[in-house]
Amino acid sequence: MELFGMPGHLIRRMQQHSAQVFKSKCQAAGFDLTSVQFAALDALFHNPGIDQARLAEIIAYDRATIGGVVERLERKGLVRRDVSKTDRRARVLAMTPEGADLYARMRPVVEALQADILEQLSEDERQTFLSLSRKALGGANL
Repeated sequence: MELFGMPGHLIRRMQQHSAQVFKSKCQAAGFDLTSVQFAALDALFHNPGIDQARLAEIIAYDRATIGGVVERLERKGLVRRDVSKTDRRARVLAMTPEGADLYARMRPVVEALQADILEQLSEDERQTFLSLSRKALGGANL
C-alpha cells in the first residue's frame, strides 16, 4: 500500500499542515500561542472552573503533559489555578482578564484560518470532511 493510501499518513500530514497554518496566521497577527494553548483557553472560556484532568479530557490531550500547557499559560499571565471551593486539595483553572482579552482577540483569527486549512476543498467538501472526521472519531458530540 502506498503512503497516500494510508489514512494514518494522511491524517499526520493534515495535522502538520493545520499546525503550520495556525502558527503562521497567528504569528502574522502578532499572537504567540500554540494551537494546544489556544484550545485550552477555548475550553476554559466555555467551562470555567474545571480542573486540569477535565481540561485534558475536553481538548483530547494527555493528562500527564497538560500540566506543562497550564504552567506555560500561567507564566504568560493568561490562566490562574485556584483552590477548589468544594475540595481544598484540588485546583481549578480560570482565565485571567488578560487571558480573556487575548482569547477574544485571537478567536476571529483562529476562526478565519480554518478555511485556510482546507483551502483546496469546496464548502460542501469541507462540511463532508468535518462530518466524516467527527464520525471517525466516534461521534458528533466531541
